[in-house]
Amino acid sequence: QMVLPLIMRMAEAYRSALKAVTLGQPIGDGAGALVAAKLMQGYEKRKIPKDCVVATVPFEGRTAYVIKAEGPGGNVGKPGDAIKQIIEENEGKIANVIMIDAGEKYEGEKPGEVAEGVGAIIGGPGVDQFKIEETTLKYKIPVNAIKIKEDIGDSISPMRKEISDAVNTAIERIKRVVRERSKEGDTIIIAGIGNTIGIGQ
Repeated sequence: QMVLPLIMRMAEAYRSALKAVTLGQPIGDGAGALVAAKLMQGYEKRKIPKDCVVATVPFEGRTAYVIKAEGPGGNVGKPGDAIKQIIEENEGKIANVIMIDAGEKYEGEKPGEVAEGVGAIIGGPGVDQFKIEETTLKYKIPVNAIKIKEDIGDSISPMRKEISDAVNTAIERIKRVVRERSKEGDTIIIAGIGNTIGIGQ
């Protein structure tokens, strides 16, 4: 009896996910990918290993390599390999890596709240996280994280308005982090993490 409400919420979430995947709709987990897609819109993209794309974008007086999974199919790519390649292409001369991802919220928090932190923000088994941390540690590059909060139901269901609206808030947070933690003329990486279904480049 105690666990059944949680099981029912998960079952309802998976039912919603079926609809989203069948129709190719963006899901809540795509919040980070949507941030990257907005930033790279109008700029030339190139494919990089493991199903990712990157665009070189002028951003707040800096040069930003914006990375996301290649869309609009249901794809998360391998951002660990992508970030590692961009860092090595630039011989480690990256001032900051900023990662944006959807993340689990607490029960009393509202979907779409935006939080900041440090370190590689990425789910999964930890392989991509290890590659990012290994490479940024080697070149002593700071890593900053922007998290868009949602629950398990939000993450696999069609994207809610609150989460879509939070994307613009996240972009403003990124701008502030970039201004505070890098200098004009620096090169940075902005990586939007998450399933990019329904979100093109």
